Amino acid sequence: MTSPTEDPAWKQRAVERSIKTAKLRAAQRVQRFLDAAQSIIIEKGSTDFTVQEVVDRSRQSLRSFYLQFDGKHELLLALFEDALSRSADQIRAATEGEADPLQRLKVAVELLYELCRPDPAAKRPLFTDFAPRLLVTHPAEVKIAHAPLLALLTELMESASAAGELRSTVNPRRMAAMTMQTVMFIAQSSGGADDATTHPITTDEVWDFLANGFAAQK
Repeated sequence: MTSPTEDPAWKQRAVERSIKTAKLRAAQRVQRFLDAAQSIIIEKGSTDFTVQEVVDRSRQSLRSFYLQFDGKHELLLALFEDALSRSADQIRAATEGEADPLQRLKVAVELLYELCRPDPAAKRPLFTDFAPRLLVTHPAEVKIAHAPLLALLTELMESASAAGELRSTVNPRRMAAMTMQTVMFIAQSSGGADDATTHPITTDEVWDFLANGFAAQK
């Protein structure tokens, strides 16, 4: 029986439907802004755009934009988080074809490295331009954005550890964090005007360093 202080059931249902509809419309508006910004980034090959350009491309209002985002930084952060989440899904899918836990980890490391490397043809400025700046200015936000990748690498590390393929002293989560940071830093530092005349670090070298280190085995 409904107590006197509670709204009638019909009213609660009506409010719930209204909230659900409002959330759905807000999500659709956000996605239109994200899609617009992403298309501009692909066209320009950089994150050098204005909020007004995004608003015009999305065919929405400036007021609507600022109801969803504090500004361009928050928009870029949303795109970065979405890109990392999709990258984690892509890496997970690539590892599922491997039976050996250590080989799954190797596939994940190599694909992460390739995804993060500067590649003018691929036009990934969120990783190559925005991410390094974000790491310096907003480290807490970077940590949140990297959560899906860290969770995946931790899972793979734990599987390899359980299979006896890691040293017994290794902490899988800490090693996963170190691996992610090392791979992404090396990848993002591998670009430059002189790459055509030098020998950029390869995925095999990255894996060999992470798996074997540099000290001679005794």
